[in-house]
Amino acid sequence: MNNKIIATLFLFTSVGVFAGHHGDGHKSMGNSEEWEIETYTSAAPDFIGNFATVVGASGKVIREGTNGWTCLPFIPMPKMGFKTANEAAPACADANAVAWANAYIAQTKPEIENDGWIWMKHGDTGVDNFRPYSEGDKANTKAEDWIYSGSHLMLMPKDPSSLDGVSTDFTTGAPYVMMKGTPFVHLMIPLDGYYDYQPESAPK
Repeated sequence: MNNKIIATLFLFTSVGVFAGHHGDGHKSMGNSEEWEIETYTSAAPDFIGNFATVVGASGKVIREGTNGWTCLPFIPMPKMGFKTANEAAPACADANAVAWANAYIAQTKPEIENDGWIWMKHGDTGVDNFRPYSEGDKANTKAEDWIYSGSHLMLMPKDPSSLDGVSTDFTTGAPYVMMKGTPFVHLMIPLDGYYDYQPESAPK
């Protein structure tokens, strides 16, 4: 399976998931819609998640929101469902980040109106800090470049050059850039628990 397909599967469940389509009472196989709503919205603070649109693992909108944010899983749901929130890598994104993510899926340069933001308080499942489309591909990543992130916030810049002076070092606890030198460069902002899944990379 090539990296493009892996990225599409790992990032947004299906090609159209960020746009979403409306459900008709359908329940996702595995976890209940109630579990999905509670889990995906908890990727952001309550004052965002409680009012966000929720897209289920099926790609259907399972709850309409009112604040312009969208919460959803970044990982396809297994047949038996997710065992933990981290397995789903849930995220809550604003409209500009949704546009950025859709460009990433399409392998086109993001064109967004303003900086975009993505909350991932449950973390992700690991990525090469420098290589796009490497989600879950630890086997083909240098050990020193692999980061399995815990709780974090991401800034997707309107102007990628605004991050030119930011370090790529993810071992200091400070904000750092991921995918530097590519159209998909973005800022990673570690939160409490960031190193829970990769403690060997925590500041010493």
